[in-house]
Amino acid sequence: MRTKRLFTAAVAVFFHFLCLAHGNHAVASEKPMNIVVLYADDWRHDTLGVAGNPVVQTPHIDSLARQGIRFTHNCVTTSICGVSRATLFTGQWMARHGNRAFSAFKTPWEETYPGLLRENGYYVGQVGKWHNGKFPADKFDFGTSYYGTHWITEPDGSKIHVTQKNEKDAMRFLKTRPKDKPFCLTVAFFATHAEDKNPLQFLPQPESMSLYQDVTIPVAPNATDESFRRLPSFIANEKNEGRNRWHWRFDTPEKYQTMMKNYYRLATEVDSTCGEVLEELKKQGVLDDTLVIFTTDNGYYHAEHGLADKWYPHQESIRVPLVIRDPRMQATKAGQTNDDFTLNVDLAPTILAAAGIEAPERMQGHDMSALYLADQQPEWRTEFFYEHPTFKSIDFIPSSEALVQKEWKYFYWPDFDREQLFQLIQDPREENDLAADPQYAERLASMRSRFNELKAEAP
Repeated sequence: MRTKRLFTAAVAVFFHFLCLAHGNHAVASEKPMNIVVLYADDWRHDTLGVAGNPVVQTPHIDSLARQGIRFTHNCVTTSICGVSRATLFTGQWMARHGNRAFSAFKTPWEETYPGLLRENGYYVGQVGKWHNGKFPADKFDFGTSYYGTHWITEPDGSKIHVTQKNEKDAMRFLKTRPKDKPFCLTVAFFATHAEDKNPLQFLPQPESMSLYQDVTIPVAPNATDESFRRLPSFIANEKNEGRNRWHWRFDTPEKYQTMMKNYYRLATEVDSTCGEVLEELKKQGVLDDTLVIFTTDNGYYHAEHGLADKWYPHQESIRVPLVIRDPRMQATKAGQTNDDFTLNVDLAPTILAAAGIEAPERMQGHDMSALYLADQQPEWRTEFFYEHPTFKSIDFIPSSEALVQKEWKYFYWPDFDREQLFQLIQDPREENDLAADPQYAERLASMRSRFNELKAEAP
C-alpha cells in the first residue's frame, strides 16, 4: 500500500509542476497550489441537487461539481463529528489517531496536513467548528473556533448566524492573507448540525424561511416502525440515542416536514457561503491556482430505520459528498463522477500531494488525485473497514464496526458479539439480515475473515 501511495503522489506532483493548459484550467509550473476545504456537518451524500435530490437547492456546490469531479461512493471511516475531523487532519483511522468522540487526537501536529503545510511555507487558516479538544490557535496563522448553536453573540452584543460568521471569517482570511505565500483555508461549518438542546433543532436565517414553503419533503420507504423493529434489539429500543433523536425530529409527519425543511434551509445557506468563497477566489484571480474540496464529516439518518443522526454503519450514515475542483484536471473531465471507494482518510494525503509534500509514513489514506489525473485507472481499494466507539454507554450509542464492499456489507457489534450480513445489490436499504441464513454461511465466514484482516491494519 505504501508503494501505491508513492505512485499516486508522484503522479500528482508531476501534473502539478508540469506546465500544461487544458481548456480553462491552466496549470502553473512553479507556483504552489492553494487549498480550500469547505467542510459541512451532518450532511449525507444525496443532500445535493447534482446528486439527484429533487428538493434541496445547492446551486454553487452543483456548479463546483460541474467544473470538477464528484465522488459518488465517498465514505467516512467513523461517522461522528470529532473522530471524523481528526481523520480529516491526520489521514488516519480512529484506531490510530486516538480521538474517540470529543478528545484531542494523539497524532503529532507536525504529521497533520495543516501542520505540514505551514511548516512548508503555507499561510494556514481554520474557521468554525473544531471538536478536537482545546482549539490550538497557535498552530494556525488565522484561527477561530465556535459551534454548538446556530446563533452566536458577538463581542459587541449583536447576534450573528453561525453560517454568516463562517462566511465573515473566511472572507477576512482571504482578504488579509499575505499575497506572497500559498494558503490553505479550512472552512468548518456547524450547519447542518442540529442545535441539540433547542426543541426547534434546526434554526435557519430568517431570510431563508421562504425556501421550501410549498414543497412536501419525500419520506424514505424505510422510515417506518417496521424497519426500526428489524434492527437488533439493542438499537431498536427507546433508550438508544438514535431513537431518542428521532422523537425530537421525526415522530410525526408534521414534525418531519418542519425539521427537514429547516435542515434543507441550513444546507442552502452553507451552499450560499461556499458560493461567496468561490467568488472571492475568482475576484482575487487565484481560483485556477486553488484546489477546492467540498465534503462533510458524516452522513445522517432522515428517519430511515426509525432513527435520527448518525453513528451506525448504514449507508445513510457513512456515505458523504465529495466534490473536488482541481486546476490540474483536464477540462474534458469536468463534470464527471467517480464511483470508487474514496474515504475521508484520503483527504490529507491528497492535499499534501497537491502541495508537493510527501505524506508521513503513518498516514493511512491515499492521494486520490490519480483517479482523475492519471491517463489510466490506478489500482484502488474495493472495500474498507468502518469503526465507531461506544459513546457514554451501550444503551446510549453502542460501538459498531463493519466491512464495507459494493455488493456486500458485514456489521459487527462488539458490545454484543452480534454479526449482520447484507447483500447491498438486492437490499440497498439494508433491511434483510442474512447472517443467520445457512445459505450464506460461506459468505459470512469470508466477510468475517476479511473484516478481521482490515481491522488488524487500522491501529
